Amino acid sequence: MIGIDERGYYGEFGGAYIPEMLHPNIAELQAEYVGIINEPGFQREFQKLLRDYVGRPSPLYLAERLSEHYQVNIYLKREDLNHTGAHKINNTVGQILLAKKLGKKRIIAETGAGQHGVATATVCALMGMPCVVYMGAVDIKRQAPNVSRMRMLGAEVRPAESGSKTLKDATNEAIRDWINNPVDTHYIIGSVVGPHPYPDMVARFQSVISEEMKWQLEEQTGKPNPDAVVACVGGGSNAAGAYYHYLNEKGVRLIAVEAAGKGVHSGESAATSVLGTRGIIHGSRTLLMQTKDGQIVEPYSLSAGLDYPGIGPMHAHLIASKRAEPISITDEDALRAAYFLSRKEGIIPALETFHALAALEVMAYQPSDVVVICLSGRGDKDLATFIQHFDDYNR
Repeated sequence: MIGIDERGYYGEFGGAYIPEMLHPNIAELQAEYVGIINEPGFQREFQKLLRDYVGRPSPLYLAERLSEHYQVNIYLKREDLNHTGAHKINNTVGQILLAKKLGKKRIIAETGAGQHGVATATVCALMGMPCVVYMGAVDIKRQAPNVSRMRMLGAEVRPAESGSKTLKDATNEAIRDWINNPVDTHYIIGSVVGPHPYPDMVARFQSVISEEMKWQLEEQTGKPNPDAVVACVGGGSNAAGAYYHYLNEKGVRLIAVEAAGKGVHSGESAATSVLGTRGIIHGSRTLLMQTKDGQIVEPYSLSAGLDYPGIGPMHAHLIASKRAEPISITDEDALRAAYFLSRKEGIIPALETFHALAALEVMAYQPSDVVVICLSGRGDKDLATFIQHFDDYNR
């Protein structure tokens, strides 16, 4: 059985490695989160917001032209069609309800691609709570549309100026804020990373993705299980949601697609499954890119949402135990997939998602297989990047 134990570990990965000042916050969450989110009243409100506010269920779409090209049955789980344009809203709706139950008055968050920041700012506006979003200075420039959305929604966007000025550094700043404001503040972590209970809590809120996939596949194919589920993995929340109800279904392949940047061994990569070793980052034991003496190696990806030096402990366990199959995709291959899918299906998802789509070029499958790809978000935020490289792929 694949799952989390009472100490917050998936196998050898997970746990809560935290500063002493955060112990009361984490202990409160560990003690309360399962009971709160399983309350019938909580679930009624959560499910109502997912339906009426987020717009769920998201469609499961048979991509006929893509299927014909690759000679396999390809279904796209359209998380890009959610309110705010990504899967992130599933988790932020759940966490803002949890924060209210815990009596918190202020919300902080980190963001890379900006989709989690937008989703957090959205639910804070909905609930009338002040919101501070930390974002790397580099990401603020390359994801400007999402920065504007956050500010429009009333959030304060604070730049992280240290390190590589990307997601890792934004997370560091958010943790510092939480240490300084431990009583009234709830930190809405956007991925399946961080100290226990965050990886499990976020995975539970995102599990609606695979919950829907099962009945949607039953309706469309006559069976609830696909042959493979493909998702991009940075921290890995969309993948955790897409895998969740298939974790112990051995007949379903789980394909975890990471960013290889300019090449796995180029020195500019974020392929943690290949380059990572066991260590601790942002409160949990997982696989991360680090030097022999434990210093974090700066990751690189053209995609801001995959530009992270580690992966969530669930994914570290899935990969280490060989339950999940990691695939590394370069910037170049992701961009090639971007122009191809856009013209084949009239869909422009996020650059993160295009890494997952590019995996079709290297995956092994049979013509009769059913392959589900999770479209983690829409591509509006990446249009400037796509246009910048347009001539290189459209000659």
